[in-house]
Amino acid sequence: MRAFEYLRPDDVGAAVALVGADPAAQFLAGGTTQVDLMLKDGILDPERLVDITRLPLTGITADDRTLRVGALTTMEEMAADPTVARRLPLVRTALLAGASPQLRNMATIGGNLLQRTRCRYFRDPTVPDCNKRIPSSGCAAVTGAATRMHAILGAGGSCIALHASDLCVPLVALDAVVHVRGVDGERDIPLTEFHVLPGDRPDVETVLRHGDLVTAVTVPLLPAAARSGYLKVRDRASYEFALVSVAAVLVLEQGMIAEARIGLGGVGTVPWRARAAEQVLTGAPAVAETFRAAAAAELRDVFVVPGTAFKPELARRTIVRALETVAEERP
Repeated sequence: MRAFEYLRPDDVGAAVALVGADPAAQFLAGGTTQVDLMLKDGILDPERLVDITRLPLTGITADDRTLRVGALTTMEEMAADPTVARRLPLVRTALLAGASPQLRNMATIGGNLLQRTRCRYFRDPTVPDCNKRIPSSGCAAVTGAATRMHAILGAGGSCIALHASDLCVPLVALDAVVHVRGVDGERDIPLTEFHVLPGDRPDVETVLRHGDLVTAVTVPLLPAAARSGYLKVRDRASYEFALVSVAAVLVLEQGMIAEARIGLGGVGTVPWRARAAEQVLTGAPAVAETFRAAAAAELRDVFVVPGTAFKPELARRTIVRALETVAEERP
C-alpha cells in the first residue's frame, strides 16, 4: 500500500468538494470493507482519504409512514432502534444476521449499501482476469473452480460476482430510497435503481458519480396488516455470507395475497427484487402451490457455472419456505 493523504472535513459540502475535485480520492467511514481492500488485498489504492465519520449524518427518525436513517448510523444502532424492531422486523433480522457485534458497531448503513463483492478472483490481485477490477480483461470466475458464493441472477459471461449485503435484501423489497449529496446538489435514488447490473461494465457498480456521498436512507414502514420475515441459508449458523436469503412481505385478505414483496440475496449480482415472483403471488391464494409457482417464475432465467449449479433449486426451496413461514405468522 502506498502512502495517502488523510483529511477530516467539518461539513458535508467540504467533504463532497474534496472528493469530487480529485479522481484519486475516496470517502472513508467505518472502513470495514475498504480497509481490507487497501491493506489485506491491495485492490484499492487511493491517494487521498476523506474521513466523514464526524459529519452530522447519524441518527434515526420516523413518522407514521417512513423511517429515515443517517448514512453514518451503524448497523448496531439501526438494529437496536425500537421502530425498526416494531415496524420493520425483517430489517432487524437481516442486520443481526449480517455481521458480528464488533463489525455491526463499526459498519455504517451507507457503507453497507456500497460494500464490494467477496468474489475471491476480484480480491486477488494476482488474478489477471477480472472485468470488475480491470475492465475488458475477462472473468476468471466463470471458468474458475471456486464459485460457490457467486451469482446466478443478473450474471453472465462478463461477471458473476455476488452482491453480499444482507441489509439490502429487505431494503430493496421495501422500496427504500437512497439520499445523495454530490457536487451538483442533492438527489434521491430508489434502491431498486441504485445498483447496476454488470453487463459490459462490471466495474460500474452503482449510479453514483465520483464525489457523490450517500447521506441517508428512507425506508417505508410496513402497514399493520403486513406479515414479514427474513430467511438466510448459509454454510454455518453465524456470521457467514448467504448462499440464499429471502426477505418476504405478504398482506393477506381472507386467505388471498393482496400484496407481496420479495427481495433475494446470495443469488444476484445486485440486491435482487423478485418482480416475477411478486406477480405470481399477487391476487393468488396463500398456499404452497402458489409459492412454488412464484419461486419457479423467478428462477426461470439463471446463469450457472458448475460451482453454482446447486443454487437455483436451493433458491426455489428457500423462497417457498420463507413464504410459508411468513404466511403462517400473525400480522
